[in-house]
Amino acid sequence: MKSKHIAIKYLMSKFLPAAVMGMGLLACAARAEAWRPAPAPLMTRWAKEVSPENVWPEYPRPQMVRTEWQSLDGLWQYAVSERAAAAPQAYTGDILVPFCIESALSGVGKKVLPQQALWYRREFQTPKKWTGQRLLLHFDAADWETTVWLNGKQVGTHRGGYDRFTFDITDALTADGPQQLVVRVWDPNNACFSEPNGTWPHQPFGKQAVIYIDAIHYTSVSGIWQSVWLEPVPAASIESLRLVPDVGGGCLRLTATARGSAEDCTIEVEAKEGEKIVSRGAGKSGIEIVLPIANAKLWSPDQPFLYDLKVTLKDGSGASDTVTSYFAMRKIAIGPDKKGVTRILLNGKAVFQMGPLDQGYWPDGLYTAPTDAALRFDVELLKRLGFNVVRKHGKVEPERWYYWCDKLGMMVWQDMP
Repeated sequence: MKSKHIAIKYLMSKFLPAAVMGMGLLACAARAEAWRPAPAPLMTRWAKEVSPENVWPEYPRPQMVRTEWQSLDGLWQYAVSERAAAAPQAYTGDILVPFCIESALSGVGKKVLPQQALWYRREFQTPKKWTGQRLLLHFDAADWETTVWLNGKQVGTHRGGYDRFTFDITDALTADGPQQLVVRVWDPNNACFSEPNGTWPHQPFGKQAVIYIDAIHYTSVSGIWQSVWLEPVPAASIESLRLVPDVGGGCLRLTATARGSAEDCTIEVEAKEGEKIVSRGAGKSGIEIVLPIANAKLWSPDQPFLYDLKVTLKDGSGASDTVTSYFAMRKIAIGPDKKGVTRILLNGKAVFQMGPLDQGYWPDGLYTAPTDAALRFDVELLKRLGFNVVRKHGKVEPERWYYWCDKLGMMVWQDMP
């Protein structure tokens, strides 16, 4: 009898987890199958390509690329509560991240008032090969005040609707099993100007309206509206790159800043033209590295040439962290043209800049384009219409939009939201 119980326990330990995981996958598949865009008066041609399985699969950060990462875009659970309420015990339904709750492509299409808070919840698992590394959680944008918990532990809060923020969530991870992520977002929007006691914080809100659309304001955007993703990094890793092309000096001035114990680490840099290495350099974290670029190919709207870049942080045991990026050799300045009239100069020459005011709103995704192909199409269309500059008005775009401008040859005037 005892051996029978042992056999049953063995079978349960061997096959029950797989059965439970299979049931979970079936449940996820059923939720994905049930997802539909919310009703909307107008949808773009790319809306039909959006689904929970393929939403925004591209690497979100073209200026500092790593090979290992995991997207958390897709279906999350959501709920709306009073602003001061605790986390909900039950959630209302599914929302497709990274589309804001007011958009059709979120699958919800509902307004969130300044007196309310928006909650998100989902689970994730990470590959075993990431064990031993630090795990970073990136939010490319969430509007406006975002608080994040992992497995019940608060890992950080951020204020701002247009900038990326990152939390190191390593210490909040459980040893095994799924990790539960909960996010609360509160968005006062422009109600801060009408709040009678003046206690709500002011924020840049761009062209958003709160409840009603008026002459110059559009549908509001609340909550997560750009990609959410995970990235494993070593204890000593590259945190940021500052790239300053110096056309007059014939070089790129690069500053790589490291996180973690990087005092004894070396930063090594390679600039490439296609497969050919055109320059190498080395230095320390936080210290400018001058990378000579001989006979530099200058970027312009007509010839938008981009150099590739490889940056490696090395410790005593060898390569610790590597990212790839790109840069353009170009110079924007104010100065006289041939007739002595003050102009905006590109690479020392006056260029007549002609372009539209672009507010970056999509009928189906609002602040968020339905796909990366849609983002690219916008820039390509402007090029075909003969424009060489675009004024980005009242909004900061995802980094992939700026990448397509660099890649396709479009100058940008960036407004403050």
